[in-house]
Order: sequence, then C-alpha cells, then structure tokens
Amino acid sequence: MMSGSLAQRYARIAGVLLLLSLIGGGFGEFFVPTALIVPADAAATAHNILNSQGLFRMGFAGYLLEAICDISLTFMFYVLLKPVNSNIAFLAVLFRIVATATFAVCELFYFAALHILNGAAYLKTFTPAQLDTLALLSLKFYEFSGQLLVVFYGIACVLLGYLIFKSGYIPKYLGALMALAGVGFVAKTFAMVLAPALAFPWLIAATPLALLLLMGWFFLKGVDVAKWEERQRA
Repeated sequence: MMSGSLAQRYARIAGVLLLLSLIGGGFGEFFVPTALIVPADAAATAHNILNSQGLFRMGFAGYLLEAICDISLTFMFYVLLKPVNSNIAFLAVLFRIVATATFAVCELFYFAALHILNGAAYLKTFTPAQLDTLALLSLKFYEFSGQLLVVFYGIACVLLGYLIFKSGYIPKYLGALMALAGVGFVAKTFAMVLAPALAFPWLIAATPLALLLLMGWFFLKGVDVAKWEERQRA
C-alpha cells in the first residue's frame, strides 16, 4: 500500500509534468504552426519552412516533450485516483494511451512536410509547385486529424474529472472543470465530423482553465494526505 507522503510526491511531479506538457504543446502545436503555416498559400508555407527548418524541427521536439509528459501523467493520474475506483482509473489510462498513440501518427503528417520539401531524388517527378502543395496538404491532414483524435482525450478527461470530484482529497471544482473540458472536447470532435459549422472554439474554452488550475493545485497543495490514506484504506 502506497503511503500518503509518496502520493503527495506524485502529485507534485504531476504538477511539473502538466507545466512541461503545456509548454511543449503550446510551442509545438500553436506557436510554430502559427508562425510558419500560411493556410491558403502553399508557396509561402514552403518558403517559411525551408527558411526556418530549425524552428520547424523544434516544433516537433515540443510535441515529443508533450507526449513524454502525457504518458507519464497517465501513470500519475492512475496512481493518484486508483483509490477512488480502480476500474474507471484504468479505463482513463486506456483512453489517454490511445489518444497519445494516435497523435503520434498525426505528427508524422507534420514532419512529412519537411521531407517533401527537402527535394529528395525520388521526388524529382514533381514540380516545385506540386511539392509545395503536397507539403501543405500533409500539414492540413496533420491539423485535421489532430483535432479529431481529441475525442479520446475528452473521454479520459470526463473519467478523470469524475474521479477527482468523488475523491475527497482533491477539490471537487477541479473535477467538475476537468469533466466539462472533456465534454467540450467530445462535442467539438463530433461537431467537426457531423456539422463542421457548429465546431465552435468556445466548446473547449474550459480546457486551459482546468489544466492551469489543476497544475497550480498540484504545485501548491498536492493531495490531502489524510483523506487520501483514508480513501485508500477504504
């Protein structure tokens, strides 16, 4: 049986991992694509990537950091929330692992754009304009598939939110926010598939707030050790 002090240590580590994941994801998924990709201009996008290959590669490295943190966080969440309901905690593990693995496939579309533009000998049958278009198409696939797979993250967030809400050793409002963020992820994904016009950005507005508050709580407070140990004994 794990001690409450060890659970507290895991909570602190989870706070650090959440911070690193937000930094890596924010840099690799938002800053770099926004700086380099011109959505309707394949030539401009190709020019930006070829002239900023270091930044483009750093964006992929940011994703790798995020993925490493997400896998580690999956373990941390399982350990911290297993005393509430081990079956639901394990189900959340499965959804998070599937989401991370699927996102790895999506990131291949991102990195493939650089290989398309680097002018390998076997690509000489394509004109430069065609290569620019293929690279932008690959990035479009990356963007679209990356938005679709968050349904798995969303379901995991709902499950984790429920466990946090029921735990008694982490504030209920954090669980409610996490579950709300998960519902937003699921709703936005299905809207993109069934009715793209309804995939409003505000559907996932609760996500950054939930993650920032949970990160801050783990940093500053961790878990209520006495209640965690009581829950584990029960």
